[in-house]
Amino acid sequence: MKRSTLVLVLIFLSGTAFSQKGIFNASKAPALSPHYQEEYTFDQPTDPARWNNEKPGVHVSFGSPDKLYFRTEVPDIQQKNSFGETGWRGERLNAQIVVWSPDTIEQVHFSPGDLKSTTGELLKKENLKLKKVNYVISNYPYGATDVDCGGSPYKDAYLMPDRFSAIEPFDVPGRTVRPVWLMIDIPVTQQPGTYSGNIEVNAKGFHTTLDLNVIVQSHTLPEGTDWKFRLDLWQNPWVVAWHYDLEPWSDAHKTLLKEHLKLYADMGGKYITTYAVHSPWSDNSYMIEGGMIDWLKGTDGKWKFDYSIFDQYVELCMDAGVDEAITIYTPVPWGNRFRYKDESTGLFVYESWAPGTKEFKDHWNIFLTDLRSHLEKKGWFDKTYLGINENALEQTLAAIKVIKDHSSKWRITYAGDWHEELDKLLDDYSFLKGKEPSMAQQRSRAARGASSTYYVCCTPAKPNNFVFSPPIEGRFIGWYSIAFGYDGFLRWAYDAWPGDPMRDARHGSWAAGDCFLIYPGANSCIRTEKLREGIADAEKIRILREKAAKSTDKNVKKLVQDLEQHLGVMAAEKDLSETKLAAEIEKGRNLVRQLSEVIK
Repeated sequence: MKRSTLVLVLIFLSGTAFSQKGIFNASKAPALSPHYQEEYTFDQPTDPARWNNEKPGVHVSFGSPDKLYFRTEVPDIQQKNSFGETGWRGERLNAQIVVWSPDTIEQVHFSPGDLKSTTGELLKKENLKLKKVNYVISNYPYGATDVDCGGSPYKDAYLMPDRFSAIEPFDVPGRTVRPVWLMIDIPVTQQPGTYSGNIEVNAKGFHTTLDLNVIVQSHTLPEGTDWKFRLDLWQNPWVVAWHYDLEPWSDAHKTLLKEHLKLYADMGGKYITTYAVHSPWSDNSYMIEGGMIDWLKGTDGKWKFDYSIFDQYVELCMDAGVDEAITIYTPVPWGNRFRYKDESTGLFVYESWAPGTKEFKDHWNIFLTDLRSHLEKKGWFDKTYLGINENALEQTLAAIKVIKDHSSKWRITYAGDWHEELDKLLDDYSFLKGKEPSMAQQRSRAARGASSTYYVCCTPAKPNNFVFSPPIEGRFIGWYSIAFGYDGFLRWAYDAWPGDPMRDARHGSWAAGDCFLIYPGANSCIRTEKLREGIADAEKIRILREKAAKSTDKNVKKLVQDLEQHLGVMAAEKDLSETKLAAEIEKGRNLVRQLSEVIK
């Protein structure tokens, strides 16, 4: 071979082997699957031998809606083919059906029928909604008590049942479990009575029926939008646009938000989360919160404020039924960082304006004057709160002074630990569970018309709404609220999704599920339904209290006394174990059922 030819060959081979752009080691890339997996299947049973003792074929039973059933674990269920529950008109009843088999089962499907009363009235099958429960990844094991506001100490990951998806015929691979969630919505027009019917369950070579018995009491639970319970789940509408790769605030984005917000309104959502500053929480969300009010410094040095996004979002929420309160975050962003656009350059400028400084006072007085004018024109001023979150007391007091010096009519809300110094300065106060006022202090706030809620976040470990939390904790949240005398409950967040929320609930900084309670597609989940149950319980107790106050019936008085005593026990409860909470709530629900029978 000629030397020149050899050189050309070597150059060609060298370029082919070593000069490809963008190359990296394939072992670092995620493993590919030939199809998209709606959930991961990495888990293994802790006791594989138990599957050897299961009879062949399909097993179907009602489980408990207060428990989680794991994908590869034989469920600890005594066979139960009937479900019975009592509810009000307008109430939703939840049940959980569990399907499992040591063998692969194909085409499992459900066919609910009408429920019929003894007098021939129908609770129509359209009011029975079935959802398949999917598994998501958690960074903590079930019932973990060592949760903190940082990365998980566990090296392993865990699959937890949580996300709902549409029900259609599905297969059950051998030695696996599939939970199915049943929601029975009792229409407000339903005649009281006892209703019975069934759900047919079929698969290839298999058929059975599950019996349903529902007692409808005469009382009516209003729609969620009319509940008095003040639910405040912080929203991040940018994450919806990001997840679906849509232009924020485009028509397509707002169409999705309409469905997204209906679920929040249905569970009693009252607060609209808005942002006066860009990324107020130190950029620690997976998808940061953008500003809804743009700060613009004109070429003449004067300030202007653009409310177009703010107005669009508030109106979307109000149209969905979330219309009681608007919270604007925040006069005290983390790091005191404020962003504005300089119109002379078209670039963003970042400043640090700490509460107590002249710069803070000057800029916020300009903004508050303009903001108040805008809110009054829209008719929203009286329902707006300026929101401060978990800031140092000194900073918070300094910011409040600037706000109140501007106008005593500004309403302020704060989420954080109880501070007596803040008590009479705040129109709305949300306390971190475990760092709360005394019941006497809370009653004093209520007596003067100030609203109070409590919240959980990455702490405490219990009760909470993590994907690994026992479901009963979600229901307890509503009971604790009314037991302690709070007006409602707050949580960050409603929808701050991480990278792959449909399959992986982990966030790099917090416990799985901490940052969202709703899945893409406006899909609910076990955690959302259990939280909603507890809120509905609290709303029923509020209604019964009002009616009982007008009654002279001795039985009513005795049952109310028993209920109040029991609520006192629940307010002071320190044993937050799954068993203890389930027993306490069931005792309370029995008293509510009895009161509902004797109060007219």
